[in-house]
Amino acid sequence: MAALGILAVQSTTAAADDRPTIPVIVKDTTSFYWQIVLAGARAAGKEYNVNVPELGAQSEGDIAGQISILENAVAGQPAAIVISPTQFKALGKPIDQAAKTTKVIGIDGSADTKSLTSFLGTDNIAGGAAAADALAEGVKAKTGKVEGDVAVLTNIAGQDSGDRRVKGFIDQVKAKYSGLNIVANKIADGQATTALNNTTDLITAYPKLVGVFANALVMGQGAGQALAENKAQDKITLVSFDSDDKTVKMLADGVIYAMAVQNPFREGHDAVKIALDASQGKDVPATVDTGVTIITKANMDSDASKALLSPKVN
Repeated sequence: MAALGILAVQSTTAAADDRPTIPVIVKDTTSFYWQIVLAGARAAGKEYNVNVPELGAQSEGDIAGQISILENAVAGQPAAIVISPTQFKALGKPIDQAAKTTKVIGIDGSADTKSLTSFLGTDNIAGGAAAADALAEGVKAKTGKVEGDVAVLTNIAGQDSGDRRVKGFIDQVKAKYSGLNIVANKIADGQATTALNNTTDLITAYPKLVGVFANALVMGQGAGQALAENKAQDKITLVSFDSDDKTVKMLADGVIYAMAVQNPFREGHDAVKIALDASQGKDVPATVDTGVTIITKANMDSDASKALLSPKVN
């Protein structure tokens, strides 16, 4: 899939035809997940005649970069702004400042602010719990029992959406699966290579490891590569959040047991519509749950799964 390129430099000024401008600021323009979000936003822009600058840094770890992009977007005096905060604490005050002059709509993960007009995203606590159920199912399928050591891979510390997934996962394991022992939560830096190295270390350190939960796409990529390289997929169940071509192949090959798949196209599309409504003074919902679906090799060929696994980004 072709990358969308460096998008942070696009102008947020109104188009010559005076369409309202609603910039969409994602966490990482290079990630397939965020490309789908932007595709949804782009579709809404066409549908509702809105100018939608597609903005974002090139890494979810570039917190300062996202703050700078937000400040520049505000300076363009847009009708509203859609943003997925890269970090809960750090984006709170910048969003507060932005909201003094424009409506701000949050997607995917929240921030330390009460200034968001609306928020759209997955119920990540529930998504994490569903991932725990899928992992327990996979462990039983591979080992015949729901027992053994389990590890967590966290994409970036302090990221609201990811932290909620981990909480939902851990709480569900503790509540329902007493035979599973959570032995580690490896905090990464938003890079698949780090997840690869962390998973390789876990395989070595915990001979009784039976499961790994990766709380984001790049963590699933790295963890899947580690299982494949160590030929460990037959004994270790990997459940990951989100998908791209690479992880879908891992699912088909049995390296990944299950994926908790969100609806990023809907996130981007509906956020632009809600932002437009808010800019026009219309009532908008405070929160919108855009849903999560557990997809395994057994159901990945259904029409519903295909629509989530192979969305159109053009």
